[in-house]
Amino acid sequence: MRSWLKNYRNARGLTQEETSYLSGISRSYYTHIEQGSKTPTVEVAKNIAKTLKFDWVLFFNSIGSLEEQKSKICS
Repeated sequence: MRSWLKNYRNARGLTQEETSYLSGISRSYYTHIEQGSKTPTVEVAKNIAKTLKFDWVLFFNSIGSLEEQKSKICS
């Protein structure tokens, strides 16, 4: 789970559907990204980051990636 992504979305007061629409992707794809089951392409990461106002490289931060990998192993 990318709780940090959900926190950014909640801080902007947006639903998953609104975020996905503003980012130009399907709600289903956005949900998978937020859940951590899919990694966005660079273009999609930039679109989501622009919508939610954060630095897009957070998706590819090694610390975040390691945490996501650990949670998948423990699941």
